[in-house]
Amino acid sequence: MLYQIRTSKSLKEVAQALETAAEKYKFGVIAVHDLKAKMQEKGVEFDRECLIYEVCNPQQAKKVLESNAEISTALPCRISIYSEGGGFTLATLRPTGLIDLFVTPALRVVAQEVEDVILKMMEEAAR
Repeated sequence: MLYQIRTSKSLKEVAQALETAAEKYKFGVIAVHDLKAKMQEKGVEFDRECLIYEVCNPQQAKKVLESNAEISTALPCRISIYSEGGGFTLATLRPTGLIDLFVTPALRVVAQEVEDVILKMMEEAAR
C-alpha cells in the first residue's frame, strides 16, 4: 500500500520539482507541513527533515465525494519527502489501497487514475 522512491536531489530541489509536477498534472498543493520546523516550534527535538505535501485534483475529488462522503477522511492525498540514509525518499499511500478501505468498488477506477498521476509526479520529482 505504500509507494516509495529515493532521490539524490536536495530537499529544496525535490520539493520544487514536486510542486512543478503537481501543477503540470493539474493537482493543487493545498498545504505543505514541515514536521521538523513544527516540532521544534513546539519544543520537541526532531532532526529528520520531513515535508508532507497535501495535493488534490478537484475534479477527481468531486467524483469521489459525491459517491461516498466518508472518503473525505482520506483526502487530500499526501506525499511525504523525508531524509533517510543520507538522501531523501518520497512516499505516499496508494489511493487504490485507501479506496479499498471504504468498500466502494465503483470508485476503484478513479483511485487508479489518481494513483497513476501521483506516482508519475513523484517519479518526475525524484529524477
